Amino acid sequence: MTDQRSQAEIVRQSLKRRYRKERRFRAYGIMAIAIALGALLILFTDIIGKGYTGFVKTTITMDVQLDGEMMYLDDPTDERQIKMADFVEPLVQALIKEIPGATEDDRNQVRELINPYASVTLRDALKANPDWLGTTQTMTFLTHTDVDVYVKHAGDDAYSIKLNDQQKTWVDELLERDVIETSFNDVFFSGGDSRDPSKAGILGAIVGSLLTMFVTLILSFPIGVAAAIYLEEFAPQNKFTDFIEVNINNLAAVPSIIFGLLGLAVFINLFGMPRSVPVVGGLVLTLMTLPTIIISSRAAIKSVPPSIREAAEGIGASKMQVVLHHVLPLAMPGMLTGSIIGMAQALGETAPLLLIGMVAFIVDVPDGFFDSATVLPVQVFLWAGSPELAFIERASAAIMVLLAFLISMNALAIWMRKRLERRW
Repeated sequence: MTDQRSQAEIVRQSLKRRYRKERRFRAYGIMAIAIALGALLILFTDIIGKGYTGFVKTTITMDVQLDGEMMYLDDPTDERQIKMADFVEPLVQALIKEIPGATEDDRNQVRELINPYASVTLRDALKANPDWLGTTQTMTFLTHTDVDVYVKHAGDDAYSIKLNDQQKTWVDELLERDVIETSFNDVFFSGGDSRDPSKAGILGAIVGSLLTMFVTLILSFPIGVAAAIYLEEFAPQNKFTDFIEVNINNLAAVPSIIFGLLGLAVFINLFGMPRSVPVVGGLVLTLMTLPTIIISSRAAIKSVPPSIREAAEGIGASKMQVVLHHVLPLAMPGMLTGSIIGMAQALGETAPLLLIGMVAFIVDVPDGFFDSATVLPVQVFLWAGSPELAFIERASAAIMVLLAFLISMNALAIWMRKRLERRW
């Protein structure tokens, strides 16, 4: 009886130790998840805190007198006169009239409040409306970057305010009278890159990313699916196919910059293709994405029950008919999910594209696959390395847009998997 009690006590002590270990293990898991969520929260807080102002622009609205004598312009349709005309002086004079107490002696300080591209805006408006010459028009322009920084970051020690006290007083007065206003930054989504942060936009980078991703998709998906079908359904089991499978698995873990070096050596140096174009970028990202698509496609094919193949063969279907008419349609949802995840990974890549020249300063929005272009991750890289702090908020805003694309693509993959998957 005593032996039974001692054995029962040993079992109870053993159970207590096991339960304590399980509680500790559960606590470690919860702690790890909490740390990961905390780090993610800090990351998003920092990005959003720095980037939300990138979606806001600062503008100034003035009554501009389009005096031909002031601009040295008689005919707005004459390109030669347009090139020689002075479109800055009307802006300076209009702003002096808006600032109480400002005189001609303050013209240099007043001019520093106007965006350098405002004269271009005025020129284009006058070319489009020649009848405006000699009239006074109410027009809205972007303010200078220093004014934009002051309006949005006054009191923030992270941003240096370059305006002097007099200019700050003027800006405060104009803000009170709604001459200077803040609004949604449509320029950020409608323009290309610029040396001036207030004029910089991501449209060129978005179009470049879409063109590059299109090339990647039309090449990597059919090639990856075809390779997966061959390896899983038709390839003989020998050392050569084993060697191919091992290398495909290894390629999925190769650093992305290696694919950039391969693209530089093969597509540019060997075949002489142009640098910094979506076609070459798409080819490089295709090489990087293929292993992921092949692996996920093979897994999707393996998930199709053997009974499907046996039933198709039992009614006289050929091997090709079994694969194309029965196995492939059932495996397609898994293939699409893996492809979307691979494309999302490719969308966020920067290193391989830097090596093929897509780091160039591109102002114009690309019109085709062979036009010079950049992509959104590279645009973020360029802005983040800029010495001007005003580009930091643009970089953070672009990161938010890129994260929205990535989250959307992953959400689409999850939705497709839930919507299309079949349980056997």
